[in-house]
Order: sequence, then C-alpha cells, then structure tokens
Amino acid sequence: MNPEDFPAPAVDVESVAPETLKDRIDAGEQVTLLDARMESEYDEWHIDGPTVDSLNVPYFHFLDDEVDDEILAEIPADRELTVLCAKGGASEYVAGTLAELGYDVNHLDEGMNGWASIYEAVEVTEYDGAGTLLQYQRPSSGCLGYLLYDGGEAAIIDPLRAFTDRYLADAAELGVDLTYAIDTHVHADHISGVRDLDAEGVEGVIPEAAVDRGITYADDLTTAADGDIFTVGDATIETVATPGHTTGMTSYLVDDSFLATGDGLFVESVARPDLEEGDEGAPDAARMLYESLQERVLTLPEETIIGGAHASDAAVPAEDGTYTAPLGDLVAEMDALTMDEDEFVELILADMPPRPANYEEIIATNLGQNSVDDEEAFTLELGPNNCAASQESLAGD
Repeated sequence: MNPEDFPAPAVDVESVAPETLKDRIDAGEQVTLLDARMESEYDEWHIDGPTVDSLNVPYFHFLDDEVDDEILAEIPADRELTVLCAKGGASEYVAGTLAELGYDVNHLDEGMNGWASIYEAVEVTEYDGAGTLLQYQRPSSGCLGYLLYDGGEAAIIDPLRAFTDRYLADAAELGVDLTYAIDTHVHADHISGVRDLDAEGVEGVIPEAAVDRGITYADDLTTAADGDIFTVGDATIETVATPGHTTGMTSYLVDDSFLATGDGLFVESVARPDLEEGDEGAPDAARMLYESLQERVLTLPEETIIGGAHASDAAVPAEDGTYTAPLGDLVAEMDALTMDEDEFVELILADMPPRPANYEEIIATNLGQNSVDDEEAFTLELGPNNCAASQESLAGD
C-alpha cells in the first residue's frame, strides 16, 4: 500500500524527525522501534545499534477492526515506542492504532526514506595537511565522502547524487569554490554525484583506469591517471592506483596525510573482489587487491590516516567521530593485512556477504549506460552497502 492509502489515525500522533531519532541513539538513549515494513524488507535493512530495541510487526496486522491479542503481546507497553515504515504513511496509521489502545507511541517522519536522507559532516581532526578535511557520513547505508577545503577552493571525494545541492550549499557557506568532484571508482551501492556536480560547473574527475569498463561520459570529464596531482589551495591530492575491488579502483593521497581508499580498505575490513567480474573473476581480483594493499598502501607511513568510502555496523568511530584510523593501527588490528597472498585470497573469498541491493542497475547507471530520475536513483540505493568482505573473518584477535 502507498502512504496515501492508509486512513488518517483517529487520534493525533506525534512525528519524530529522523535527525532527532539519530541524536537520541548517538547519545546512548535506549529507544524501542516498531518497524511496520514487511519481514523481507526488515531483514534486508533496518535501524540498529547497541541501545536500539527493534521489533518487526508488519502493518497488515493492524488493518483489522481489532488487533490480534497475540500481536499485541509482542509489543512492549511499558515504554515509549517509535513506529516506522518505508515512507511514513503506514507508521502513522499503526502508531494511531496503538495510541488508541493506550500505548505511548510516536512515528518516524518519512520512515526509512527520511532516515536515508540524514547526511552529516564531521571534521577529521587527525588530518594534519593543508586546509581542513571533513568526512560526510550517511548512517542509513554507511556511505562516506570527503570534503577538503583550503585557500578558497574545495574538492569533494566520492560524492552522492542525492546530496548534490548539499555540497554546493556547504561550499557556499564555507566561502569556498567547489573546484573538483572526484570518484574513486565505479560504485555499486549508490549513484555517483560527479556528473551532476560537473553540470553545475565543478570539474568532474574519474579514474582513467575505470574508463574501459564502459563509461559512456569519459570524454566529458577529467580522467585521473596514477600519479596525477590536483591542487586545492595549498593542499595536493595525488592519484594512487589501487585496483582490486574493481580494476579501476583508485585511492587519493591528500597532502601526504590522509589516504581516501574508496572501497579498497576500510577501518574494519578490506574490499570484496566480486562486484565487477562476479564469482569467476573474484580470485584474480583478490590477488590484485593484495598487491595493491601491500605495494601501494602499506608502504605509506604508519601515521597516514585511512578513510574508506563506507563504514559498516562493525566499524568503530575514532575519537573525533569519523570512521578513520592511522594505517599502523589497522595493520596491528587486521589480520588480513599481514597474511601472505594465498592466505589472504582464501580468507576474503570464504565468507562474502550478499551483494548490494540493485548493484547491477546502480553500476549501469554509474557507467552512464542506464538513466534514472532522482526519485528512482534514491530508491535504488536504499539499504546496506555490503561492499566489504566479511568483517568477522578479517578482524584480528
């Protein structure tokens, strides 16, 4: 059912903004969520956390004149409940039904779509190069991006199409010109914002090594080859080829202090190698990834700050709230970074999570082979990113 198909609740129900709910969770408050989506949707993707008590009771259980007593027995009546759904219509109706029954209840405004609209900027305080470095965080999917600004100029690494206006507004508020929009690779979990920003006068940059995958718009953008350098004020962004996750996977070394690793290395894991050539090509890609990590990443100074394009639920933020970590810490904590090649390949192929939802259509869109409007693009990328190998098998003791 669509949100507009649900009758208005008989009682007024308070709505909670997604940002307010996240603030409560971040503050360590105990929250109880009743997710009214279908079980399959809930199993694929839901709001979780150490202080989140989440239960799934699909909305159709509340459509009868009287709610079954067995259903009500599952719902705690001794605490505040926040009901949520996909877009906010079902949750308002369910919350209203529960309110009539005496429950202390509210509902999440715009549902999981509203949750997916949260996008926060946090400064990477350990960065000690020229200028200031911010990490953008999308908690619904773990997508991360980076804004570097110095001397009146700025660059965004791994922008999301859904937040094109946000980047431009942030740059304007900071009093800087957004000069570059840079992608690390052809993403499989979200729609890139590089082309949309390029259309707004920002110089779009994609890895030269990714062009052969069939990118249709390469001639319209700048392509970055290994060793190429882009300047932002007094800061430099050096292109570092790190194939493995994809053949075109590229990292960017920001002022010799911070390495934006895209999907090659995360603070809790390494890349999965099967999203370009599938299971058949995964072993060769895993060996390519091993070489990139050993020869291009682990040769950097151990104090180099690492920041990937994603963070999973297993990732632990640094003291500044960003999902970044010194390279030396990752080497000490992640067994995969100290294994020999055969062990590494065997490990990351052994237990890969499900592939990202809609990944084939997202890849085709990011290649320029498929065209979607903004609403469809937003819908395609809802859910977890799943671009990393299994965190449980990669973590150290």
